[in-house]
Amino acid sequence: MAEAFKLVRDRFDRVGILISGLCALHCVATLVLVAVLGLGGGFLLEPALHRVGLALAIAVGGVALGLGVARHGRREPLAIGAAGLSLMTIALVTGHGPAEAGLTIAGVALVALAHWRNVRHLDS
Repeated sequence: MAEAFKLVRDRFDRVGILISGLCALHCVATLVLVAVLGLGGGFLLEPALHRVGLALAIAVGGVALGLGVARHGRREPLAIGAAGLSLMTIALVTGHGPAEAGLTIAGVALVALAHWRNVRHLDS
């Protein structure tokens, strides 16, 4: 049972890293494709896409980081992740635009770092 729990916890962190990367990629791709090439504005700038993706990232991040701290007892990943999740939450209530993209990119970078630290602590 403990091994199955560890597998689920590890997967949450790895999925969290993937989702964080996809969020950052989405923000950068949107800025580049729309600003430089004038492409993809209809789909990539859709606020619902951002809200759903960001809400999913916040949920996965919170669960994974909480499970990791419960297991290894180190609060550093949780503190880093909480800062990132806070920025991502602020991005959710910020109007769609450059400020939102900046908050999201900074937030997902911190959350990805926290997931990585979580995995590192679990492996040691």
